[in-house]
Amino acid sequence: MECWKKVICNSHTEEELKRLRVDVPDNGIYKKVLKNWDSIAKPLDGMGRFEILTAQIGAAAGTDDICISRKAVIVMCSDNGIVEEGISQSGQEITALVARQIAMGNSSVGKMAAAIGADVIPIDMGINQKESVPGVLNRRIRRGTRNFRKEPAMTREEAVRAVFTGIQTVWECKEKGYDILATGEMGIGNTTTSSAVAAALLNCSAKTVVGRGAGLSDEKLAHKQLIIEDAIDKYQLTGAEPLKVLESVGGYDIAGLAGVCIGGGLYHMPVVLDGVISMTAALLAQRLVPGTVRYLIPSHKGKEPAVKRIMEELKLEPVIDGGMALGEGTGAVMMLDLLDLALKIYNGRNTFSDIQIEPYERYSDR
Repeated sequence: MECWKKVICNSHTEEELKRLRVDVPDNGIYKKVLKNWDSIAKPLDGMGRFEILTAQIGAAAGTDDICISRKAVIVMCSDNGIVEEGISQSGQEITALVARQIAMGNSSVGKMAAAIGADVIPIDMGINQKESVPGVLNRRIRRGTRNFRKEPAMTREEAVRAVFTGIQTVWECKEKGYDILATGEMGIGNTTTSSAVAAALLNCSAKTVVGRGAGLSDEKLAHKQLIIEDAIDKYQLTGAEPLKVLESVGGYDIAGLAGVCIGGGLYHMPVVLDGVISMTAALLAQRLVPGTVRYLIPSHKGKEPAVKRIMEELKLEPVIDGGMALGEGTGAVMMLDLLDLALKIYNGRNTFSDIQIEPYERYSDR
C-alpha cells in the first residue's frame, strides 16, 4: 500500500493510471462471513441480499469481524459548461450555494448523515466561482468544465488529475481510520454529463439513458438528448477508450468519483454507490481499472434511465427501490444505515447452539 501512496502523491500521469491494478477480494473471508450468517438462529438466507453484501464488505476489508462504525460520504462538487445550452432549469450559481449548505450540515445529505453518525466530506472539484467555499475541501481542477457542445469538456491532463484526486481522497480516509465510504455529488447539469458518458461507454442511444434530471419539459428533454447524440458523433465516442469519453463529455465530479471507486479497490475500502452520477463513475472506474466493481456496493435504483443499464453492465443489484432522484449521496446514506442494522444481527449473533436447537442444513451452494 505504501507504493500506491507514493504513486498518487507524486504522479498524475495517464501512464500511471493505466498501470493501476486492484487485488481480488478475499474469497475465503467471503465464504466465512456467509458461514457465520448460517450459524445465526434464523432461517437460512433470512437476511437476503444483506448476507451477500456484508460478505462482500468483509472480503473487501479482509476480515469476517466486520465493522463500519466509521463512515464518510464523499460529495464531489463541480460545475459543467454544458449548462450554457439550457439543459437544466437551474444556473451554475446553485452548485456553490448547495455546496455551502452541505458543508454546514444543512443539506439533505448532511441531516441524514448526522442521524446515522456518518461524516460528510464535500470536495470542490470544479465549482465555477473565484472564492473557495467555506468548509469545502478545495481540490479544484478548474472553474467548471468547458461546454462540450463547442469543445471537449476537459483536457486529458485535467481528466487524469481529477481521477487521481478521488484516489488520493480514499487514501486519506483510510489513514484517518474510516471503515467504509459512500459517494455523493453536487453539480448543476451533471445528469447531462453522466448520461453522455454512460451512452458512450455503453454504446447505446442517448434516448435510452437520458432522463429529465431535475424536471425538464418534453421539449427540453429532446434538446438534451440531441446535444448528447451530437457530441458522441462529434468526438467519435462510440467504442472510444474511457479517458477519451471522460475528457470529451464528462465532469470533474464524475472523474473524482471514479477515482474514489478505484481507490476503494486499491486500499480495500468498500464504497457504497448513490444514483446515476455515482453509477456512471463506477462504470468509468471499472473500464479504467478492471476489477474495481468488486469493491462497490449498490444502494438504490434511482429514476434516471441510465441506472438500470449501468447496473446490468456491472452486474450490480440495488436494494432500495424508492424512485429517488435527490443526489448528494442521500441514497447511499440510506444504504449505510441498512447495512448497520444488518450488522447488528451479524455482530451480535445468537447462534443455534446458544439456544440449544439443531441448525438448518443447507442443501445448495450460494
